[in-house]
Amino acid sequence: MDTPMNEGELAAGLAQTSNYRYADQVGRRLFVAGQVPRDGAANLVAPGDPVAQARQCLDNLFTLIAHHGFSKGDIHQLTVYVVGPHQNLLDAWGAVTACFDRNVPPATLLGVTLLGYVDQVVEIDAVVERAV
Repeated sequence: MDTPMNEGELAAGLAQTSNYRYADQVGRRLFVAGQVPRDGAANLVAPGDPVAQARQCLDNLFTLIAHHGFSKGDIHQLTVYVVGPHQNLLDAWGAVTACFDRNVPPATLLGVTLLGYVDQVVEIDAVVERAV
């Protein structure tokens, strides 16, 4: 029987993904796996739309870190993976900068060939740490 790696993320409203750890907390640091553009019912949001998918990935990220007791200001590194033409990268990045009110933590924006779900064009992972 497939079971999620962490029941707490399900309680936070994130989609169930079998044999998948959403995050691992080590002391004051939270290492976050790639957040995908799926809603709480596990539906892929806005197939092929980099703006809507970036927003959903970040919504999932913010939900996840809040569940672990962190805040948006504790995010210190992002990696944004984007499938498709250069314009998709620009569009996804625009959504990221808007979600951070133009104050994005250090980030890497990468163009990739494909991601885990059909019609998924954005995925975002992060390193999160509370200040001392």
